Amino acid sequence: MSGLIPALDCSQLLNLCAAQCKPSARHVTTPAPQVDSPRRTMSADEAFVTLATNDSYAKGAMVLGQSLLNHRTTRKLVVLVGPHVAEPCRDALRSIFDEVLVVDVMDSGDAAHLSLMKRPDLGVTFTKLHCWSLTQYSKCVFMDADALVLSNIDELFEREELSAAPDPGWPDCFNSGVFVFRPSNETHEKLLAFCSENGSFDGGDQGVLNTFFNTWATADISKHLPFIYNLSSIAIYSYLPAFKQYGRDAKVVHFLGKMKPWNYSYDAQTGEVKGHCLSPDQCHLHPDYLLMWWRLYAQSVQPLLQQTYGDAPFDSGFADASAEGFKLHEDSKENQAPLAPPPQKVSSEERKLRWEAGQIDYMGDDSFDNIARKLDSFLK
Repeated sequence: MSGLIPALDCSQLLNLCAAQCKPSARHVTTPAPQVDSPRRTMSADEAFVTLATNDSYAKGAMVLGQSLLNHRTTRKLVVLVGPHVAEPCRDALRSIFDEVLVVDVMDSGDAAHLSLMKRPDLGVTFTKLHCWSLTQYSKCVFMDADALVLSNIDELFEREELSAAPDPGWPDCFNSGVFVFRPSNETHEKLLAFCSENGSFDGGDQGVLNTFFNTWATADISKHLPFIYNLSSIAIYSYLPAFKQYGRDAKVVHFLGKMKPWNYSYDAQTGEVKGHCLSPDQCHLHPDYLLMWWRLYAQSVQPLLQQTYGDAPFDSGFADASAEGFKLHEDSKENQAPLAPPPQKVSSEERKLRWEAGQIDYMGDDSFDNIARKLDSFLK
């Protein structure tokens, strides 16, 4: 047990090590890229950065990193990992990322605000603040591990701190899933002190960062990233006409919400994503992007995990794992959403009332394809 690093909130961190509020980061040497890697020429002082505090988010980080490689980024890739990420996962991460850094886990401990969002898991996102300690780089782009890159986005490094896209829930706030920043020990220490003194209005990193960088909404429009750099399925369904108009230009998809791609399963034989959820407010993941994520995982990430785990069991996420010889934990489906019962037909009036109340049947009558067909019929 002596090797584990405890999860501390900001005030505990500052009280215990007031003179040393920099994170304890252990550099893990990464093998040199293979000869055929698209990263043979790289900008040495700029990097994409992501964070994984557990094995599930490590899988997301691997898919994100591989999507950046597939679109031939010229920047380095860095992943911050919590101490509870398993060593085989770290080995797989080393095959994709240039640097793997183990950092202390910070937790806001703000149960009250996190309960308003029904997301108690977001407390550990305070660990994201460690990214400002990466002073070996002059500029970085942070991306949440539940994001997927659809095209080259190296042009983001032309932006300045703090550049980010508006949040779909409150556009005067930026979403902290993708942002441009400049690492700085001074900024890092100020952020730690700030979150200790002021906390976070949402219990997570987004509340802290929006309050700390509080001029984002009004001071400089050049720091407002176009929404195509942080497109969420939530926004797709709330304003479908805009998605039809601009969605083809999307560069980054962000799987916001409690349900993540890895909470589903994938049938490699049929090429289908399994595990529809009962609650409509959780069924917001766009099926095309969800399938895109799983195909990249199946092609590039799962083989890495199979190699690093060897004979040890692990959750592959494959629905046909036993038939294919993949290994699954017995509890691998613990967070898997149950299959929905057969849909019941409702009247147009009842459907309208449900829609206005936010009870949208994303997987049935109100699916993306059905709404798109209805729009097409009006727009012809």
